[in-house]
Amino acid sequence: MSAALRWGTVVLLSFGMVIAYIDRANLSVALADADFKKHFQLTDTDRGLMNSFFFWSYAFLQIPAGWLVDKYGVKKPYAIAFVFWSLISAATSFAGSVSHILGLRFLLGIGEALVTPASMRWIRFNVEEKSRGLAAGIYMAGTKYGPAIGTPLAAYLLAEAGWQQMFLILGLGCMVWLIPWLLMVRDNDREIEAEQAAASKGPALPFSEILKTPVIYGVFWGTFCYNYFVFFSLTWLPAYLVERRGMSKTDMGLITGFSFGGMATVAILAGALADWMIVRGANAVRTRKAFTVAGLLVASTEIIGAMSDSHTTAIVFAIVSLSGLGLATANYWALTQTLMPGAAAGRIAGVQNMASNLSGIVAPLLTGWLLQITGSYNAAMQAIVMFLLSGALAYVFLVKEKYAPGRRLAV
Repeated sequence: MSAALRWGTVVLLSFGMVIAYIDRANLSVALADADFKKHFQLTDTDRGLMNSFFFWSYAFLQIPAGWLVDKYGVKKPYAIAFVFWSLISAATSFAGSVSHILGLRFLLGIGEALVTPASMRWIRFNVEEKSRGLAAGIYMAGTKYGPAIGTPLAAYLLAEAGWQQMFLILGLGCMVWLIPWLLMVRDNDREIEAEQAAASKGPALPFSEILKTPVIYGVFWGTFCYNYFVFFSLTWLPAYLVERRGMSKTDMGLITGFSFGGMATVAILAGALADWMIVRGANAVRTRKAFTVAGLLVASTEIIGAMSDSHTTAIVFAIVSLSGLGLATANYWALTQTLMPGAAAGRIAGVQNMASNLSGIVAPLLTGWLLQITGSYNAAMQAIVMFLLSGALAYVFLVKEKYAPGRRLAV
């Protein structure tokens, strides 16, 4: 494969994730709209439930989705899943009740469950270690550029055309992505896997043995904590900026977009910098772990802005904290691939992404509940910091090279 095709596919995978996150962020924007809330007569607890329902199916299907792409490859399953979730997202425009929206969000989670296991499997078998931080950074930047693009775009469409048209336009308009996917991407990851397995030495390492290592549990908890903040920002940050900081929907969209855009940019730069250090002799595990822990610690500065009465201070630290978390974005995924064997790449990515998206269940529900019982966002912000700090500790004490499973191919 030529370098141009390899990196073109990485960028295409990133755009696929941008679209997936646009289809997740659109509901969060609608939930900050007074007319939408009035139409469905929503309480804060209802809003938390709506924001979390996508993740009930998405999170628990990560390991089955990983098995699916390990068995059948990346190209065709991804294309089918993409069409399904795009149509489901567009169908939200016809929802007539809370139960309709909940059902559609559940189906959206089923459709999008394949995205990360498929993408990380493709990267694992098509990008070598010395460039994997940059590849993961470009890919995972899509999870931040998605809200960065989708939130202001959804806010604009909501203001200009109403919530029904917003869902319809965003759901159907993004299907153009399928054209380059079907034309560019080769369906050969299983062939590459077979070649690597044939060249490997020693017996295969059972997948069940991977699940017994301290590393996988450190990665699981650290990933959960990282993404608790991400999914709070994805689901509740728009409402926080409107309700706590008094912003207009347009300003809310811009600040949310700028925060996620900063995170995406830092993710790419941090992944490239870690690669540069590793090529020049730095230990891959220690380097990627240092970036990951640093990102979690910088993100915890969100509490400074959250506890301040100054709207300017709050906005500055909302941007700084999310952007700083980008130090971890590429490197915590690349770190997992460095420590784990390759043939179970889809399933390992499924385990990690399940942890990621369990936080998508917990963060909106816990935030809605804390807001309802306290009448303030303060407790919700304090919970974010607790999760971020405990995630940093998990990476420090559990994600160590000496705890990694044997670097042989898993079955």
